[in-house]
Amino acid sequence: MLFTLLAFAVALGSLIIFHELGHYWVARLCGVKVLRFSVGFGKVLLRRTDRHGTEWAVSALPLGGYVKMLDEAPAGASPSLAAGAFNNKPVGQRIAIVAAGPIFNLILAVFLYAGLNMAGTEEPVAIIAQPAAETPAAVAGLLPGDRILSIDGVEVASWSDARWRLMDVMSTGGRASIEVSTPTGSVQQRQLELPANTMDPAEGDPLAAAGIRLAQPKPAVRGVIDGGEGQAAGLRAGDLVVAVDGQPAPDTGALVKQIQESAGKTLALTVTRDGANVTVNVTPRPEVVNGQEIGRLGVQLGGNVPMVTVRYGVFESLWRGAVRTWDTAWFSLRMMGRMVTGDVSWRNVSGPVTIADYAGQTARIGIVAYIAYIALISISLGVLNLLPIPMLDGGHLLYYLVEIVRGSPPPAKWIDIGQRAGIGLLAGLMGLALFNDFTRLFT
Repeated sequence: MLFTLLAFAVALGSLIIFHELGHYWVARLCGVKVLRFSVGFGKVLLRRTDRHGTEWAVSALPLGGYVKMLDEAPAGASPSLAAGAFNNKPVGQRIAIVAAGPIFNLILAVFLYAGLNMAGTEEPVAIIAQPAAETPAAVAGLLPGDRILSIDGVEVASWSDARWRLMDVMSTGGRASIEVSTPTGSVQQRQLELPANTMDPAEGDPLAAAGIRLAQPKPAVRGVIDGGEGQAAGLRAGDLVVAVDGQPAPDTGALVKQIQESAGKTLALTVTRDGANVTVNVTPRPEVVNGQEIGRLGVQLGGNVPMVTVRYGVFESLWRGAVRTWDTAWFSLRMMGRMVTGDVSWRNVSGPVTIADYAGQTARIGIVAYIAYIALISISLGVLNLLPIPMLDGGHLLYYLVEIVRGSPPPAKWIDIGQRAGIGLLAGLMGLALFNDFTRLFT
């Protein structure tokens, strides 16, 4: 729990600080007087004032930060101080200052993705498993062992790349032209019709429902526990399980489930050892776990998923980072639009509990997964803040656009009504997000 909270605080806190740095930097360029830049909220613990009169502070609650500018010059202020007031700046400069925060979040995502592309990542090869009968993948003629080479003419580097592009198609429904390399080495085209999906998290993986899953390797014996049934039957570390009771062996997860469901029943495992097939008869030992009897073999099973190193040069990495950021932001906006029309489930709205959970999970997986997750949250933060909702940066931008059209700022009454509506909308969204969070947590 502590690790998850720390990963969450680092991810969200750093992104909010970077967001505020965007506001600060552009405000300084525009000559706005910045009174305070605080890392954290609440009571100020440490402070230092620079030569520009900006107070740099560290506050008690480390979740993010804020920038405080001089909004209105006090009565009798000198001309230079009045010129530094935010509200005295031209509307174009005010737009630039407000938009800078979300734009900095999007720029950060570009550089995080670019950094991962330059450093190189190890990812599963895009080889698909046997599609279930009558699924879109089966209808398209996709077969187990097919390796996806490209989707709609765009080269696919890895399974995560293929998954992203197919999810993008599935978000609205449509056809994907898939080029595959078959196990025999021939290159063929498949036309995959994907129906629009509600993306309801409660319904599981939408791509798996369409018959598209990553192929799992044959299970291998990683280790043999002394005194266990596996050792007694003659299983050895390095054995590759190729068949169970004369049938082709399932993937590792399915084999573990089969063993657990076969307590006290003899299984004939055919394994490949030193280039030859050997059949071993083994009986899982019954064991009661949480009031339920399951079978144990006393061996550690695993599998070697084919991996590929994805790495690009500096300029291509930057380009791909920009494209990935744009695609993700546009995908997010499309999903929001489909939620409004009822075509996508509102269960996709996540709050701080889910974000913290995923931050902890990705941090445990490794630095690459954690950085990729931070990039994703940075995009979400940028897109959310650009929405034309009062109380958000996008709401202020909406007011400034009205000011440009009218030739003067909106009446105070309009702004007050907008602020109240914005607070109500954001409170409703936060309530929905927390409801979804705790529903996932307890179900």
